[in-house]
Order: sequence, then structure tokens, then C-alpha cells
Amino acid sequence: MASFNKVILMGNLTKDPEVRFTPSGTPVATFSLAVNRRYKQGEELKDEVCYIDIVVFGKQAENCGQYLSKGHGVIVDGRLQQRRWETDDGQKRSKHEVVAQTINFLPKRAEPSGTAASTPKAAPAAEGLHTEEFVDNDVPF
Repeated sequence: MASFNKVILMGNLTKDPEVRFTPSGTPVATFSLAVNRRYKQGEELKDEVCYIDIVVFGKQAENCGQYLSKGHGVIVDGRLQQRRWETDDGQKRSKHEVVAQTINFLPKRAEPSGTAASTPKAAPAAEGLHTEEFVDNDVPF
């Protein structure tokens, strides 16, 4: 049976991206994305926030590290991945994250006073919009 693994998210960074490099020299950026959902429960409006870890490779990783910071909005298009590992004391752990294929930068949210916060610097237009396929075990996590 065929499978399909596609994730599209729009949200705001919860912290500045962290850029590292694989042993082969490939840039890897990681950041967390807050995705909000507003719903009505009875007559009351409620907000729910989901925090999702994002991983991006190559030139896009460098662009994220250079042009994004906490609070900036992005649209992430990628795939869901589960990493598994064992701790030093033998406990098994796992984590789901989104491996981004494309990231579109959005303006940073406006400050409550109505004045715009900082707008991200313009990223290179066509550079780094798509990542190449990387072998997952090339990432030192």
C-alpha cells in the first residue's frame, strides 16, 4: 500500500533558530513553531497552542539562521519524522518533528500598540527555497 507524508504549517517561532553542521558540513537549523487554534466551547472562545519542532537543511537552514528570530511567522512545508534513541541509563525515547522542504518567511507580528515589530530582512528570492534529500542518519542528534 502506498503512503503519503506531507505537513503544511503556519505559525510563529518560539525562539531564535539554532544552526549547526553535520559531520559532512551540511548546515542544519532547528526551531520550534507555535501553531494556534481558536475554537468555540459553548459561548466561550478558547485558544489552543501546539508546539512543533522543525528541522531544515542546507541553504535554507543558513537563511533561517540569518533572517529569522523569535516571533517571526513562517509557512513550513515538509514531512513528519520520528527519531528514536536510548538514554545513557537505558531508557528508550522518541520524538516527532517536521523536516522542512520549503520555508516561506512571513512578517513578524505587530506589537500590541499597533506599531509593527521588526520585519524580517528580505531573504534571497530564489536561493534555498528547496532542500535536497538528505539521509536522516547524516544528522548528529
